[in-house]
Amino acid sequence: MRKIGGVQKLTDNPHLNLYHLDAYDTKGAPFDYYFASRNDEENLKLYTKSLSPEGIVIYGLTREACPRLVLIREYRYPLDTEIYALPAGLVDAGETPGMAAAREMKEETGLSFEEYTGGDSCFRRPFFLGPGLTDEASVAVYGTVDALEGTAQCESTEQIQVVMADQKEVRRILSKERVSLRGAYLMMQYLRMDPQAPFAFLG
Repeated sequence: MRKIGGVQKLTDNPHLNLYHLDAYDTKGAPFDYYFASRNDEENLKLYTKSLSPEGIVIYGLTREACPRLVLIREYRYPLDTEIYALPAGLVDAGETPGMAAAREMKEETGLSFEEYTGGDSCFRRPFFLGPGLTDEASVAVYGTVDALEGTAQCESTEQIQVVMADQKEVRRILSKERVSLRGAYLMMQYLRMDPQAPFAFLG
């Protein structure tokens, strides 16, 4: 049974656009469906069926006896408030997720990131963020940073505070603060971390 007819691009913005679908329900009746995408019309995932990630989220641990998790506290315009999250960003053309993670970590925190590539590759597959709203996929990149302060290279539109959080602070943040969902799930994993084998959960 047909589920999608035509697709129309409704906006022309540099980073994110709104699309309209001529959709059909289970009885074949037409209805309007809207979604956002970072992709141009030819590369919408409903056409390509691609799993290539548009974005990355970075699970960065400090190289210490008791590793801390690198978080950011960032002002987000749609919420008009600050929210806790893991460093994240977009994958530029020609970049691997690991390359994007190193670049974004340096830009957002000033820290140098070294990717951890051990464990089961299934944990580094792209997954979809909110398929009811967007076709965007994102991948988690795991690794380590030096616990020394760096100099962030944020754009003027970014208002970011770097937070090196131990398990007590992560639990407090999860209990009391606004947190992004993908950040929250990885923060929950961090609470189960064994300092002697901090990436054991990827095995």
